[in-house]
Amino acid sequence: MLASLSRAVRRRLLQVSAALLVVCGLLVWWLVPFGPSDPSGRVTFSTGVPTGVYQRYGELLRQALATDLPDVSIALKDSEGSQQNLARLATGEADFTIATADAVAQYQRDRKPGFDSLRGSARLYDDYVQLVVPKESPVRSVPDLRGLRVGVGQEGSGVRLIADRVLAAGGLAPDADIKPVSAGIDTMPGLLESGRLDAFFWSGGLPTQAVQALSERMPVRLVSLDATLVDTLHDAGESTRHYRSAVIPADAYKRAQDGQPVETVAVANLLVTTDTADPALVEGLTRTVIRSRDRIGGKVHPAQLVDLRTAIYTEPLSLHEGARRYYRSVKP
Repeated sequence: MLASLSRAVRRRLLQVSAALLVVCGLLVWWLVPFGPSDPSGRVTFSTGVPTGVYQRYGELLRQALATDLPDVSIALKDSEGSQQNLARLATGEADFTIATADAVAQYQRDRKPGFDSLRGSARLYDDYVQLVVPKESPVRSVPDLRGLRVGVGQEGSGVRLIADRVLAAGGLAPDADIKPVSAGIDTMPGLLESGRLDAFFWSGGLPTQAVQALSERMPVRLVSLDATLVDTLHDAGESTRHYRSAVIPADAYKRAQDGQPVETVAVANLLVTTDTADPALVEGLTRTVIRSRDRIGGKVHPAQLVDLRTAIYTEPLSLHEGARRYYRSVKP
């Protein structure tokens, strides 16, 4: 009888122990987070010149990320533009940046340091090439720039890359047939206004505040860049296939266009990182870019054009794994 009682007690103890183990397991499951933790740390975002769209977009994106990724600190770093942005990213000086698709393609084609580590997070909005001249200027097309002082963007900018190509497509040698002035959108409007430039190229979202403000201070005009230029650009090589014919809407710069649309060249902007970036961080940042479109777009108009349906197309870059996770999560 004692043996039978002892067996019953042992059986009961085993049952209680098993129940306790189940309870403890449930408590651990409930209290301890499993799976990837929220991203944290400090990252650098290389933007653009102080008065350009890249810089303003970066400032507003940082504000949105402060809410969505509170443990991530975003440091913004001014730059000359796309070409310098890619060099910083590929060499570890920055973690994220914005660059035009043509600049990315050229960086890859030249096999510059770290070219194979670049990855796309999102296609953002298009840049439009804007050739700005005083309203009474005789310049009506690219060949008319011969012999003139022309702002062509800073050395490391996407503006310089596309300005040189547009000039060549118009039959001008960028270093010989014009007087090139290396300057950014932060200084070119002032140089035109003071008479130290005859024209300048800018490639940016619409409207660009610096161009808008210039049109309100002095009479200026946008020069048409017709579709034949795009055909000539495409003939130049693989990295130029990212250009497309586009139209600057009549109301983009009311004072500079007299209510008329202007033909031009457009190229996509990409949000770029590298293959070493934390997938959770890239996923979170991509999510914020899409979700904050309307909020940022209220202050930076081009951001309104960020579209979930097209954001995934980051050619010529492969998608980063973190960005791919996000797009899969919202796939209908």
